[in-house]
Amino acid sequence: QVQLVESGGGLVQPGGSLRLSCVASRSIFSIYTMTWYRQTPGKQRELVAAMASGGSTNYADSVKGRFTISRDNAKNTVYLQMNSLKPEDTAVYYCNARWTPLMGTTSNYWGQGTQVTVSS
Repeated sequence: QVQLVESGGGLVQPGGSLRLSCVASRSIFSIYTMTWYRQTPGKQRELVAAMASGGSTNYADSVKGRFTISRDNAKNTVYLQMNSLKPEDTAVYYCNARWTPLMGTTSNYWGQGTQVTVSS
């Protein structure tokens, strides 16, 4: 089992910045892909940014150049640095850890979510 705890959400003005953190209960980054998702009411959860175990990253087109995913292996923490925030970035942001072994079942864990509100 893996517990994920997000923090760092809040209210920010358009153009501002926030950094979200997701702390894992144990060291998993060497095998798990870590992903930030977001969700607004009535919409499906969407991928924002992901980092594979090897360190490669990918981003939703809507956040490229503004958001950066990173991790600190020593702290079991993955971050999402969000700059130049827009009102449309308002959502609940979730941290996800996923591992699909060559044989066996996928392990998939979610955090509780943290609210980000971009408004003047």
